[in-house]
Amino acid sequence: MKAALYDRYGPAAEVLRVTEVERPEPGPGEVRVKVAVSALNPTDYKSRSGSTPRPIDGFQIPHHDGAGVIDATGEGVDPARVGQRVWLWFAAFGRRWGTAAEWTVVPERQAVPLPGSASLELGASLGVPAMTAHRCLFADGPVTGKTVLVAGGAGAVGHFAIQLARRAGAQVIATVSGPEKAELARQAGADAVVNYRDADAADQIKAVAPRVDRVVEVALGANLALDLALAGLGTVIVTYAAEATDPVLPVRACMTANALLRFILLYGVPADALDHAVADISAALAEGALTGLPERRFPLSEIVAAHEAAEAGPVGKLLVIPS
Repeated sequence: MKAALYDRYGPAAEVLRVTEVERPEPGPGEVRVKVAVSALNPTDYKSRSGSTPRPIDGFQIPHHDGAGVIDATGEGVDPARVGQRVWLWFAAFGRRWGTAAEWTVVPERQAVPLPGSASLELGASLGVPAMTAHRCLFADGPVTGKTVLVAGGAGAVGHFAIQLARRAGAQVIATVSGPEKAELARQAGADAVVNYRDADAADQIKAVAPRVDRVVEVALGANLALDLALAGLGTVIVTYAAEATDPVLPVRACMTANALLRFILLYGVPADALDHAVADISAALAEGALTGLPERRFPLSEIVAAHEAAEAGPVGKLLVIPS
C-alpha cells in the first residue's frame, strides 16, 4: 500500500516521504480500515518535527485522525463490522499505523461508527480536536446553564467546543483575532464573538455575561489576564496547548480570582473519560449538532506541503486524501 512515513525527526521536507509498505493485517481485537480521509492536527507535525517526540518503531506513518470503511476484522471482533463507515482516533498513538496511508489498523474501540448523515470529511476532522474540546468542557462537571468562554473560537478545538457546549445547554462566548475568524465562530454557534485584541474586550464580554464559569483556553500566557478579569469563584480555566515560551503565572491574581487552572493533554486522559467523549461526540453527530470547518485537501503525494501548510497556522481544516 502507499503510505507517508518518516523514520527520524525533522522538517517535513527532509524526513517525510511517500512509499510502498506492506498492508497491515488486523490482530486480535483490531480492525483494518480503508482510509478515505486523513486529518492533520498540530500534534501530528509536532511529533514528526521532534518538538514532542515519541518512539519510532522502525518507521512512523503520521496522523491520529481519519475516516474510512472497515474491510477486515481481527480475532474477537464481530465480522459484521466489515463494510462499516467509521471515524478514527489515536491511530498513531503508540503504534506505527497512522492514517496517512491507504489502510490502517486500530483497536476496534478506536474505529467509531459514523452516521450516514455525516460525511467522511467531518468524521476525519473529529478525533483529537473534538475529544480535547469535550475534556476541556466536561472534566469539571456539566456546563448546562453556565457561561463558557472559548478562546480561539475559529480553531479546530474551539470550533467543537462551541458546538458541544451549545448542545449541553451553555451560553457560549468566543474570542477571535479578526472578522474572518469571527464569522466562523458565529457559524459554529457562538452566542457572542469578541476580538480579544480590542482594548475593551473584557467589557464587551461582561456586557453579555457578568462572569464566565468555564474557559477553554488555547494560549494561557497571552490570555490569562483577560480570563481572570472575567473569572469568579469556581471559574475553571482549562488550557490544552503550550505556547512557544512558558508564561509567568500571576499567582496573586489567580488567588484573588479564586479560579481553578486545569491543564489537558489528551494522551493522559483516563480511558473512561475518552469513552465518554466518544459517546457524546457520536450522539452529537447523530443529532446533526456538529459541523466541520472549511477544508483544504492535499493528495497523499503532497504530504510535505500539507505539513508545511499546517505549521504555517492556517484557518480551517487540512485533510490528506490517501487514494
